[in-house]
Amino acid sequence: MSVAADRARTLAWLAGAQTDMSQVAVRLASLITVPHPLDHASMFHSVHAVPPGQALHIEPDGRAAVRQWWRAPEAELPLPEGAAGLRRALREAVAARVRPGERWGADLSGGMDSTSLCFLAAEAGADLVALTLKARDPAREDVAYARQAAGRLPAGSVHLVFLTAQLPPYLTGLEEGGEPQDEPLTHRRDLAQQQHLAVAMRAHGADRRLCGQGGDQVVIAPVNHLHDLAPRHPLFVSRRLSGYATKHRWPRAALLPALADRRSYPSWLHSQARALHRGRTPGEGPASLLGWAPAVTMPPWATAQARHTAADLLTRAAAHASPLAGTRAAHFWLYQARQAGRVASVYGHSGLEAEMPFCDDAVIEASLRVRPHETDTPWSYKPLLATAMHGIVPEALLARTTKGSFTAEWVAGLTAHKRQLAHWCDTSLLAAAGLVDPGLLRRAWLSPTTLTARHLVAAEETLALEAWLRDLAAHPVPSHLKEHPHAPTTAR
Repeated sequence: MSVAADRARTLAWLAGAQTDMSQVAVRLASLITVPHPLDHASMFHSVHAVPPGQALHIEPDGRAAVRQWWRAPEAELPLPEGAAGLRRALREAVAARVRPGERWGADLSGGMDSTSLCFLAAEAGADLVALTLKARDPAREDVAYARQAAGRLPAGSVHLVFLTAQLPPYLTGLEEGGEPQDEPLTHRRDLAQQQHLAVAMRAHGADRRLCGQGGDQVVIAPVNHLHDLAPRHPLFVSRRLSGYATKHRWPRAALLPALADRRSYPSWLHSQARALHRGRTPGEGPASLLGWAPAVTMPPWATAQARHTAADLLTRAAAHASPLAGTRAAHFWLYQARQAGRVASVYGHSGLEAEMPFCDDAVIEASLRVRPHETDTPWSYKPLLATAMHGIVPEALLARTTKGSFTAEWVAGLTAHKRQLAHWCDTSLLAAAGLVDPGLLRRAWLSPTTLTARHLVAAEETLALEAWLRDLAAHPVPSHLKEHPHAPTTAR
């Protein structure tokens, strides 16, 4: 007999299933780059997830089978034709949501993704309440680009600029906990900020919000498309790799071995498991970016038990794993799009219904149809989206090549909540499970300025794992489950 539900926690509660700590262990490496097929695996024993693009069929006798209903298209269109398809898909995705005269909140970060959605929403007749964050980093150009965009939006549009330094710092409310989702995600870091912004947009009449989430993952093919092209177009690949090597400061000597690596996907998974067992940390250069996926690396505070547990899980996965597509680029491009959809779900907790057109099936399909090497170059930024938005978004905004980050906000949040983080280190559920060294974790959480960029991301993701385990312990019964009242019985 098979039982299905739309939430893993529902089934876990019904079955009395415990948290699968091996899944927790592998997510210490990363919450957003856990290798396929573990990226969508259930976090609970005896509960099995239906993979994206597949559907569960349950027969009348209770037998169940998972069948594929969606396949990625072939990447065969040249840039002009592919951009026309993306423009059409994005325009229809926005128009399906927006009606003339409706007031919509909209992120206007100054980046190409959110700016494109703002102009498409204005084209569809929406009255916009556009929102921009001014980060602590004085070198960021986001506000300047956002003001340019706001000045070109229709009259009547409202543009709100918020200083992140004047908003609740990252991790505000962390100690209060909350209802856990089916899996750990990093949505808690700026939840208080997002709730503050939602109130501001509502005050201006908006009850829905457009977000550019997914653009980075959907409209740019991963760099490993050059690995696929190398046997047929070695000179082209050599020129491109030279540009990427300069841009990312890769050692040139590492390029040839990375291109020569012809391992299958299962073999690649096995290699990641072996590296974890041996305690080695692969580099982040060409070998990682030209491989099937980013290398699986554990942070310094992960224990040997965590490494071996994650390695064993990878080994078991490799025994039956197959890539999402036939080439490295197609596999990882589709993987990226799937991750965008997972992260998009967290925005619903801000108190304002959020819409992410870049995560629509039609938009993803339109992007995946384009030849990978035409969607990204070392010398231009998002050429596919820029070409698609030509004539809709002002050219000066499409020419932007920089991208900011909120590293300073994350460090400020860790610093502001040192006391709470110190308490969590002393009572860590991850440490109790043998997965982290509490002393090393304390050093990471309480001294964030000493961390490298990669380890700063890992510190955030470890915090998300710890918060999720604590929320599970505090909310053993999912709040969405309500007991139906018993119907009164009639005496006979």
